[in-house]
Amino acid sequence: MLIKEQTELLCRDGYYISTDKSLLDVEVIYNFLSKESYWLEGTSKALVIASIENSTICYGIYDGDPTKGAPKQIGFARVLSDLVRYSWLADVFVLPEFRGKGLSKWLMTVITENPKLKGTNFHLGTRDAHSLYAQFGFKPLERTENSMARPLDWDAINSIYKVDK
Repeated sequence: MLIKEQTELLCRDGYYISTDKSLLDVEVIYNFLSKESYWLEGTSKALVIASIENSTICYGIYDGDPTKGAPKQIGFARVLSDLVRYSWLADVFVLPEFRGKGLSKWLMTVITENPKLKGTNFHLGTRDAHSLYAQFGFKPLERTENSMARPLDWDAINSIYKVDK
C-alpha cells in the first residue's frame, strides 16, 4: 500500500509555505536555479520540471496565500526520500529581495519537523550555507571513507530527457 503525501499550507506574517506541487511557479524556480544558483546554472527547464515531478516533497514559499489570487513565489526546496530511513534536501533558495526575514529558518523548521522526515538520515550538499543547516542538526559527514558516490553524468541525463545542451 502506497501512502500519498498530504499537502500542507502554513502561514506566518503574510508568508506561506505549501507542499502542493500544483501551486509551484516553475518559471520562478527555473529562473533562479538556471541563472542565480551555483549548483544548477544553465540547467534546462525540462530538467527542472522533471526534478520537481520526481521529488517526494516540494516546498514553495509565497508572499501571500498561494491558494487565493496570484501571490509571488519567493522560495523553494525539494526533498527526495523513502520517508523511512533516508532523505536528501536539494535546491533550497529564497529570492535575494526576501532574504533576512527568517524565511530560510522557517522553511528548514517546517522541513525538518515534518513527521515523515524528522527521524530520517538527512543529507544535503552546500558550498555556502553551513551555519544555517547546522542549526537544524546537519553536520559534516563522519568517516567519509565509508561513503561513495557516482559522479553526475549530464550527457546521460540530457539524453533521457531529450534535452539539447
